Amino acid sequence: MALCYQATPPFKLNSASTNWSSRTPLSLRCNLSVPSPKTLAVEPQPVFTSVRSFAPATVANLGPGFDFLGCAVDGLGDYVSLRVDPHVHPGEISISDITGVGNSSKKLSKNPLWNCAGIAAISVMKMLSIRSVGLSLSLEKGLPLGSGLGSSAASAAAAAVAVNEIFGGLLSVSDLVLAGLESESKVSGYHADNVAPAIMGGFVLIRSYDPLELMRLKFPSEKDLFFVLVNPEFEAPTKKMRAALPQEITMSHHVWNCSQAGALVASVLQGDLEGLGKALSSDKIVEPRRAPLIPGMEAVKKAAIGAGAFGCTISGAGPTAVAITDNEDKGREIGDRMVEAFMDVGKLKAVASVRKLDRLGARLVSSIPR
Repeated sequence: MALCYQATPPFKLNSASTNWSSRTPLSLRCNLSVPSPKTLAVEPQPVFTSVRSFAPATVANLGPGFDFLGCAVDGLGDYVSLRVDPHVHPGEISISDITGVGNSSKKLSKNPLWNCAGIAAISVMKMLSIRSVGLSLSLEKGLPLGSGLGSSAASAAAAAVAVNEIFGGLLSVSDLVLAGLESESKVSGYHADNVAPAIMGGFVLIRSYDPLELMRLKFPSEKDLFFVLVNPEFEAPTKKMRAALPQEITMSHHVWNCSQAGALVASVLQGDLEGLGKALSSDKIVEPRRAPLIPGMEAVKKAAIGAGAFGCTISGAGPTAVAITDNEDKGREIGDRMVEAFMDVGKLKAVASVRKLDRLGARLVSSIPR
């Protein structure tokens, strides 16, 4: 079973709307039992012949929040185009095309059982009890593989939303996160700090994994927050980066990281960018093990803070470095210094971009009614 609730007013999905801003409450808590996702008793019929969805990039961990904190960033992400296809066996999904940045089309499988978008799509179809129509999916990757920006989660989130919406948007946000988490668990590990913010938008805290409990953290709308994302030409596979982590930690490091994670959450809710940046930069458990595996990362962090960033850390498993600031022009300057540090110290070419917080999460961008 899955249950989402907030104080007031009641949280309901509006299946007629394609703007998810109306669906995402300011403070959302989802409490799901992972082993038994709900399924609909009556199979819905498609309300669209085709839809196109988008899911944003995400920054996971945010320094001390390993596997339980993440946020969505605007303007970068993956697209999924989905259509009812009479040539696909009823109840099944086919991946017809994969395009996008880098070598996505060559490295990603079109077998839906081995593709993050396909796995999430199948999960949603099972929840909806779809047996009478087949679907064809096309994936457009806007995120490079192994970038530390939630590439697999964006594909899963976009696919989950697309399947749900083509049948009228009957599932809740929590159901969609559950579908995305099923995909993540098979592709990169059982962690929701990418897929939850990719679907829900904004900052998300994973309070518990058993059962899964998610809390959306509202960053003040009147505050400016810019992420400086610097992606070097270097792939850091999630499994390899997770293998570098310590199996045991000292009590002092545990206490330190807990206090920094608490400070980070408080800073998000208060819109305190200086406090957010300070906490973001203060991880003593994960970043010290991963930074040496990314050529030039330690110098990049120093360059970002030296250029005026409030803080800097590794985005997810890396290799992307993320810094925060309150000014877009300053963000470009910070990005330039970080790119230079990657080249000077790490001998890596890198590309910088400055992005805002994505507050909406995965959503439809177009649809064709039946």
